[in-house]
Amino acid sequence: MNKLTISALILGMSSLTSLPVLAGTPTVSESGSFEQKTGEKLFNSICQGCHMEGGKGASTGAGFYPVLANNAKLSAAGYPIYVLLNGLGGMPNFKDYLSDVQIVEVVNDIRTNFGNDYQEKTTLAEVKAMSNR
Repeated sequence: MNKLTISALILGMSSLTSLPVLAGTPTVSESGSFEQKTGEKLFNSICQGCHMEGGKGASTGAGFYPVLANNAKLSAAGYPIYVLLNGLGGMPNFKDYLSDVQIVEVVNDIRTNFGNDYQEKTTLAEVKAMSNR
């Protein structure tokens, strides 16, 4: 291998090792569930990878990731609850990986951040009714 190839490989490997630090590292328990508890930490470690920093979404490159910022669809808490539990389009479901409490946290976080100002809090009872757990 020439020096340029070796340098490129080293640079690529070093950037991969720092990537989780930038995006927040999802911590998964032995059961396969995410360990983060707050909506902010869950968003930063799981959701931000697709929906981007600030919930800006992405529509170029490998796929389409909906904008969460200033999103009128989030006005009804049932919509993001449903999407997290069941998935939608290319988004996988998170029912087996997030507890009902974690779903409450994420939904409340995205509904009150990124320019969204939906102050009515999602409740555990709402999530339980939809998750059937």
